[in-house]
Amino acid sequence: MLKIYDVPTARETILQRTPPDEFPVSQRVLEGIAQVFGEPLTPEEAVARILADVRQRGDQALAAWTARLDRVDLDRFSVPRERWQQALASLPAGLRAALEAAAERVAAFHRQQPLTSWVSQAMGGTMGQLIRPIPRVGLYVPGGTAPLPSTVLMSAIPARVAGVPEVVVVTPPNRHNLPEFGYANPAVLAACAIANVDAVYTLGGAQAIGALAYGTESVPAVDKIFGPGNLFVTLAKRRVFGVVGIDGLAGPTETVIIADDSANPAWVAADLLAQAEHDVLAAAILLTPSRRLAQAVQAEAQRQLAMQNRAEVITASLAHRSGIVLTADLDEAVAWANAYAPEHLALSVRDPWRLAEGITNAGGIFLGEHSCEVLGDYVAGPSHVMPTGGSARFASPLNVWDFVKIVSLVALDEASAARLAPTAAVIADAEGLDAHAYAARVRGSE
Repeated sequence: MLKIYDVPTARETILQRTPPDEFPVSQRVLEGIAQVFGEPLTPEEAVARILADVRQRGDQALAAWTARLDRVDLDRFSVPRERWQQALASLPAGLRAALEAAAERVAAFHRQQPLTSWVSQAMGGTMGQLIRPIPRVGLYVPGGTAPLPSTVLMSAIPARVAGVPEVVVVTPPNRHNLPEFGYANPAVLAACAIANVDAVYTLGGAQAIGALAYGTESVPAVDKIFGPGNLFVTLAKRRVFGVVGIDGLAGPTETVIIADDSANPAWVAADLLAQAEHDVLAAAILLTPSRRLAQAVQAEAQRQLAMQNRAEVITASLAHRSGIVLTADLDEAVAWANAYAPEHLALSVRDPWRLAEGITNAGGIFLGEHSCEVLGDYVAGPSHVMPTGGSARFASPLNVWDFVKIVSLVALDEASAARLAPTAAVIADAEGLDAHAYAARVRGSE
């Protein structure tokens, strides 16, 4: 049942943020770790051991952990390109057309994002910035109970638009998939063909992150790792940061809907359930000043739940991190949305543009009931990889800037250097860095 909360209760429950490192670890996960390692370990300790093993033993460790955790024996991790093309050719025509249409929109959207180097003589000499793509990136694409070919498009295409020369994908093997596809999900492989990535490796979990970060005999190291994953993937990304770059630490997905009494309760309920089916820890929250709408959405959610294949997952999500919050008015709803900083924020109100002006913290804003978040997941255009866990306070959706670096350009002429040198020397003296000060003054005294 989708519960209805007042604001004080919601503030202490579903609107209360839990830091990523304080999420409770289920007993089932802890028991699984103990079974694999033969002793009780925390998830962090388990990840540390896997990463250390991959760093030391390379491919041998990858094969061993894949056999132990995924129950798949692999004699090679790369999937030949002809298998991607075979997977693409075998897709149902409707699915192939949908993925190709989505790829076109994602590329068109990201081409609008400017990536411009610049130089200027206005400051003396020549100053500027050079935009350079990251040479090699690795994309983690989930492949468990809900394989995500859309994540391939939403990650690889912005990388290509940004000019990244080499894009590789890692995706977990599943023993229920065909061995000729390396046990990879065929729809994921087809999406890799559409996005024209450079290599695909059937690797998952912490061992995949270790391979991308450290490199092995068959998996070259990358410069930056992208993509969502489970707890072990997230912990591994955090641990290898510094050896490589990472896009961020993805937590459970979340949607907040702000709605008034003009909203269609059946549509609002459908959008909440669509979010809740991702994960038992997913958050699907409605903020509304309308008790009538709240009750209608509650009833609709209960009716629609009976039609869902993933009803068990949805029920768990609705019970723990989701709900309906009755606010005093729409302005209070906006204030709570900004405080929560959701990954997705949908505005199902009469005048969504007015409310959008007050939104400061959200990964993506979906204006009006026709702009449902599900369309953003697949085909609207922006990447569906967005900041979670409140990180929309400081982070952005995945975009072309994530795949490039800015290189500062400094080409001062003699007169400009002489003019700036005394200022630099004064600051260096204040910092007690005599050699810095001298290096500046010898320019200024010529």
